[in-house]
Amino acid sequence: MANTEARIKIKNKNFEILVDLDKALDLKKGKNVLPQECLAVDVVFSDTKKGLKVSEKDLNEAFGTSDIFAVAERIVKNGEILLPAEYKKKEQDNKRKQMIEFLAKNAIDPLTKRPHTPTRIEEALDKAGVNIDNRAVEEQIPRVIEELKKVMPIKIENKKLKIRVPAMYTGKAYGLLQIYKEKEDWLDNGDLSCVINLPVGLQMEFYDKLNSITHGSAIAEEVK
Repeated sequence: MANTEARIKIKNKNFEILVDLDKALDLKKGKNVLPQECLAVDVVFSDTKKGLKVSEKDLNEAFGTSDIFAVAERIVKNGEILLPAEYKKKEQDNKRKQMIEFLAKNAIDPLTKRPHTPTRIEEALDKAGVNIDNRAVEEQIPRVIEELKKVMPIKIENKKLKIRVPAMYTGKAYGLLQIYKEKEDWLDNGDLSCVINLPVGLQMEFYDKLNSITHGSAIAEEVK
């Protein structure tokens, strides 16, 4: 993959590096990639286009070190990686395909109780002008369904669940629950109890994520 720029601003100063796009994205995602594998050149710039290098003094003041690899790792993980237009387009196309596949498997025509074909879903997305961004498909489902309803009869079979998360895991679990949450109650002991409305097709994936976060300690029961 082509090289791109990763950058961060600290104390009103710019710090930029040239990186391999794929390896930098892997490092940012927490994969087993060394920062030196990401760097195209072992230099930190204040402006890559002008070739202006950052002094060791500025590196030490901003990062507490002038070690190029330690600095590069922080820039990649905490800063912004510039994504080329063709990469963004490829990612968006892939996300759109994922959305169509999900809807074809999980959505139905409420009038006939039959599933929609991928072709019909794709045509409806175009007709409704639905934008599919690069977030996870499950985060976009409620909005996409509401927009599709304007041009076609469609619904997703949902299941209501009551989830109780122990206090020590609520911080990490809240983001997952927030996507589907209908109601929440914070208990006296710090536990979180909430009711979620979850697409049936996402149930197993949801449980896998919840159990990973809470080490299997969350309690879930179906709400009739």
